[in-house]
Amino acid sequence: MSEQRALDAVAASGLEHTVTRHGRVGSLQEAAEARGVRPRDVVKTMVVRRGEGDHLFVLVPGDRQISWPKLRALLGVSRLSMPDAEGAREATGYARGTITPFGSTTAWPVVADDTLTGDRDRTISLGAGAHGVAVTVNAEAVLASLDARVADVTEPEGPEAR
Repeated sequence: MSEQRALDAVAASGLEHTVTRHGRVGSLQEAAEARGVRPRDVVKTMVVRRGEGDHLFVLVPGDRQISWPKLRALLGVSRLSMPDAEGAREATGYARGTITPFGSTTAWPVVADDTLTGDRDRTISLGAGAHGVAVTVNAEAVLASLDARVADVTEPEGPEAR
């Protein structure tokens, strides 16, 4: 079961964490309420394809979205894409909506948006391998544990950001 793989990986990391099981939710606000965090602290793990067999994880705060020009510039590439559902599963071992760097079948590099840093007491909630399962962890500690490359790679979500 992918949930157990993810939770075992979080436990093995030594990170202090809380597991929340809340079932499926219909919105970012519902997810935040179920997990006891603010919407911006529900962190989406996006798998991004750089090329054939070459992916990375991008950690995106709930109220933000990837800025493709910023991410391409950071990585020094002219093209990036999101794999389809089957490609994401092949790359990570997880279904879309459940993807996490923890326990991924391949340990892809992690890029985290810089808005996740700067507050040593901030906690964030990441998916944990199954729909409606999440882990809440200290933001700074999880980014260090994942050896995340921290950079400005997102923009506010919504039409006004375009």
